[in-house]
Amino acid sequence: MARISFSYVCPASWYFTVPTVSPFLRQRVAFLGLFFIPCLLLLLLIMDLGHRGTSSPRDRQYERYLARVGDLEATNTEDPNLNYGLVVDCGSSGSRIFVYFWPRHNGNPHDLLDIKQMRDRNSQPVVKKIKPGISAMANTPEHASDYLRPLLSFAAAHVPVKKHKETPLYILCTAGMRLLPERQQLAILADLVKDLPLEFDFLFSQSQAEVISGKQEGVYAWIGINFVLGRFDHEDESDTDTSLDSAVGRRRTVGILDMGGASLQIAYEVPTSASDLPPKQEEEAKILLAEFNLGCDVQHTEHVYRVYVTTFLGFGGNFARQRYEELVLNETLNKNRLLGQKTGLSPDNPFLDPCLPVGLTDVVERNSQVLHVRGKGDWATCRAMLSPLLARSNTSQASLNGIYQSPIDFNNSEFYGFSEFFYCTEDVLRIGGRYHGPTFAKAAQDYCGMAWSVLAQRFKNGLFSSHADEHRLKYQCFKSAWMYQVLHEGFHFPYDYPNLQTAQLVYDREVQWTLGAILYKTRFLPLRDLRQGGVRQSHGSWLRLSFVYNHYLFFACTLVVLLAIALYLLHIHRIHRRQTRASAPLDLLWIEQVVPMIGVQVGP
Repeated sequence: MARISFSYVCPASWYFTVPTVSPFLRQRVAFLGLFFIPCLLLLLLIMDLGHRGTSSPRDRQYERYLARVGDLEATNTEDPNLNYGLVVDCGSSGSRIFVYFWPRHNGNPHDLLDIKQMRDRNSQPVVKKIKPGISAMANTPEHASDYLRPLLSFAAAHVPVKKHKETPLYILCTAGMRLLPERQQLAILADLVKDLPLEFDFLFSQSQAEVISGKQEGVYAWIGINFVLGRFDHEDESDTDTSLDSAVGRRRTVGILDMGGASLQIAYEVPTSASDLPPKQEEEAKILLAEFNLGCDVQHTEHVYRVYVTTFLGFGGNFARQRYEELVLNETLNKNRLLGQKTGLSPDNPFLDPCLPVGLTDVVERNSQVLHVRGKGDWATCRAMLSPLLARSNTSQASLNGIYQSPIDFNNSEFYGFSEFFYCTEDVLRIGGRYHGPTFAKAAQDYCGMAWSVLAQRFKNGLFSSHADEHRLKYQCFKSAWMYQVLHEGFHFPYDYPNLQTAQLVYDREVQWTLGAILYKTRFLPLRDLRQGGVRQSHGSWLRLSFVYNHYLFFACTLVVLLAIALYLLHIHRIHRRQTRASAPLDLLWIEQVVPMIGVQVGP
């Protein structure tokens, strides 16, 4: 016999599996199923869209994490929606070219271009360096374009050929070129502007080759680090950081401290204008403050920033050591002449240097004069001897070299320290990262007080960072004292300041000032995408506005659907009662035929 089963799944299935139900009831039940399923799908759609529109801060943080991981992947040069840009950093010792890329702008006028450094097939950054610096072309400026040819050929091989004509090229020269006379600077730049377009078809004009000031370089570095940290994002209203500005959605930016071998730099956002200062300080402040708009529309002020930036030449770690040695040499020789002593004139009677580890011997030579020194390892005395080199004034608002410094709200600020700030804390002391003044002072003092023979043995045993070398070991005592004095006496940071992070990499990558430069140079490019995507933008704005109330929409739709189902079931119940009165025998027959078959199977 045929096998018969009853499907007890949902009302809609009854229509197909129970041939004995009355046609009227079958139609009503089927309609109920067909009505309920689309409503359920509509509810699911609203929930999904609402979830997308109101993602939590943790979700947004995870999305940023994924984006940062994606930064380390090879760039897909087959993607036609990617744009490219080139920046040549012409420094004093050499020149480097950086290749950047970015997708189409997302249509939100509050967002900057999502610029990232290009990576090759091996996921390595696309960057190339040549030596010496372009300033070596001072006497032969007609060969400047030949000098840069290897860099541009390298970039041309990585950027898709069809994108060359729309790829901007910026040649930005720094310290080495700044030291040349203006006549030689202009001759080198003129040769670049004249000859490079004949060989390379990048988007390049006279205004895109320039010698930038130390102030510009500092601003670009500040832009780069804040962009990588996401401090220019305006959609995170739930961010707990306190804004320096009254603009809605503005996040707190970070300041930077960068100490190289020759110079020292500081840059941070300031919330107040210079109008309340005395006339003399007001003029100084105008020179040191940079106000700029990173937004694509000058009418909008969401991305207007005022940054204090100063570069101190001669205040880098190596130059400071040279200045210190000259100071010690001159003072010791003068003291010898006045007192008839011979301190430092022979290895047997050395000058005891508090800024060198105990027992370390060294020689200072200046203009045929020689001073023999031996380490004393007294960190406190070393700090005291370095104070005059800060060249401070008695003015409360002056920092190093008597330069005006804009006030810093140390209760509501955050700084990152690069280069020597990181090396001094990490390479030997191994406490890089979150800076704590008392902890650093104790570690530096203990290091200085160790015998040089012990430190040398520890170095051989690999107890220090792989980046540490003998030069670092010899001058770590001095440089740690210099960094400490610069930070706390020069820039007036509290000794217990908790918001300084020393770092070499940010999110596992080196942040160059060239990233900030191309962000600033291309800030108006999103206007093109905004104008072309006006319809998309208005549609996206409607979506963002409507999803503010997505929870209310969800509950309202749920209530409407439940009310409709309840009314329809009530309607079915009334019809069923009428049929029961009119045709009771028919219903009894239906019950007798159908009910026994629930869960029952008839087989052979």
